[in-house]
Amino acid sequence: MLWENIRLALKDMMASKLRTLLSLLGIVIGVASVIAILTLGESATKSITQSIVEGGLEMVTIFPNRSEKASTEFTEDFGEKLMANVKELKTVLPVNSSSATLRNGQNTTSASISGVLSTYADILDYKVASGAFFSLTDNLTSRQVVALGSTIAENLFPDGNAVGQYVSIQRNQAKSYLVVAVMESKDASFNLSFNNGIFIPYNTYAQRFIKPANVGSYVVRIADGADPLVVSDQISAYLDSLVGSDAYNLFSPASLAEMAEQITGTFSTFLSAIAAISLLVGGIGIMNIMLVSVAERTKEIGVRKAMGASPNTIRGQFITEAVVLTFTGGFIGIALGTLLSWLVTDLVDWHLHISYGSFLFAAGFSTLVGVFFGWYPAMKASKLDPIEALNYE
Repeated sequence: MLWENIRLALKDMMASKLRTLLSLLGIVIGVASVIAILTLGESATKSITQSIVEGGLEMVTIFPNRSEKASTEFTEDFGEKLMANVKELKTVLPVNSSSATLRNGQNTTSASISGVLSTYADILDYKVASGAFFSLTDNLTSRQVVALGSTIAENLFPDGNAVGQYVSIQRNQAKSYLVVAVMESKDASFNLSFNNGIFIPYNTYAQRFIKPANVGSYVVRIADGADPLVVSDQISAYLDSLVGSDAYNLFSPASLAEMAEQITGTFSTFLSAIAAISLLVGGIGIMNIMLVSVAERTKEIGVRKAMGASPNTIRGQFITEAVVLTFTGGFIGIALGTLLSWLVTDLVDWHLHISYGSFLFAAGFSTLVGVFFGWYPAMKASKLDPIEALNYE
């Protein structure tokens, strides 16, 4: 009986193509909107999270604020104290930064200059393109050596071969620094500039470049396998008890990734709820079309009843017809929504992440719409008096 009802539904749909098209339109638009919104929301979330992950979820940056408490606690020894009180930390690196002008012959450029320890490149997975990053000895002896970011190296040495040559770094006065390394290109990572930066030994910065009042920032590397969010919260709790929440700012990519996921998820859900309204509107349209169909086929219903068709049989036929309509519209909508999602993600250069859950949601919801809005026309058809139906004009 079910397959017979489906066959009759498809036959009626093909016999009234324009009516079928109008019936499907609302469902197609609604389902396509839901699919596109959920898929684009998922793609946006994954793409944003991926960019944050590439920056390193295991990294936390602490920025001391200017205060008496901060100047007392945020010293060069702070890293050891932090690691003693917060478990699952791999290392804590002090960093001092400022801006400077660099010159090589007629080539001049501005750069961010950072005084860092010799382990900085390894801890941040910052690769050397040529030469070698400065050593512990270079730091202990405060040598005037420098590692150049890729963009700075190109600006100052357009012909290449920067390693072994000297650059002039000017702050209050110009000083010559030996180039010991040119670094590979690396995207900026949440307050950490690489390509447009240069790096000198930490002690060289403090003794020969500029004497900072206190450490400018700390780059914290969380131990492998630890939960970055949990460890970030532990760091915040320790700092709050040590100096108070007003004495520092903490930046955690893991927290940012979680926040981005929550925001895009909430936004997608909200938009999907709005898009689902169009499914209800499409359902109302199907109900209206089905009522017209019942009126047009009154004599047919009368003949079937006169031949012994039960009210349940008539009702099942029209409910099946409504479900077939909405299911067909849902299938087309899924295909259209997926195509639209692919076009948009390709345009904005996101990775497409198909939300398969949205397929089930859209198909299930459209089927429920068909049952819900097909029920009344089906009930009306099943209650027709066969004699009146046969005499219907």
